[in-house]
Amino acid sequence: MMTLERPITAALNHLLSRQPSLRDKLSAHADKVVRVDVRMMQLNLAVGGDGLLQVASAEPNVTIQIQPADLPLILSDINRAFSYVTINGDADFARTIAEVANGLQWDAEEDLAPFVGDIAAVRLVSAAKTLANTAKDGTKKLAENLAEYWLEESPTLMYRRDGDHFATEVVRLRDDVERIGKRIEHIERSEHARSGAA
Repeated sequence: MMTLERPITAALNHLLSRQPSLRDKLSAHADKVVRVDVRMMQLNLAVGGDGLLQVASAEPNVTIQIQPADLPLILSDINRAFSYVTINGDADFARTIAEVANGLQWDAEEDLAPFVGDIAAVRLVSAAKTLANTAKDGTKKLAENLAEYWLEESPTLMYRRDGDHFATEVVRLRDDVERIGKRIEHIERSEHARSGAA
């Protein structure tokens, strides 16, 4: 069994335990199994009668496939996580999973307060959010700078749209040249016919 299964399940159940309305939604699908498939690992979770999750070995009712390359995008914008995944199986159960996933919220301050105190918990969470936002902005700026370099400094790269436009213009130019060539041939034949008649 993969060592991450139990910690992930425990973390999800911790969040669910603080949000009874989400547990109620899940409990309507008791005994159903969802598989999260990230190629390098698979996690099968069964819904209990109380709406909490447990590691399962049964065949899934719903499979959520995630490309490993999309994990950073999912983690950076959890609200859009389901736009990066492929879901197959029981449509009603899948819809409930999406609603629960979008509704799950972690109150980090509440979890940290018993260990560091209320004020320190607020400050730690605030500092973590600032750090996360700075890292996200830095990553975005780096990506923009790399894109700008590749497009402006490297002549072999161009936007796909520009490439499509260039290809269209080449085809149009070729057609125009062929039409002009045919007109010239037609004029030459006409001139030849006149010269011969004269």
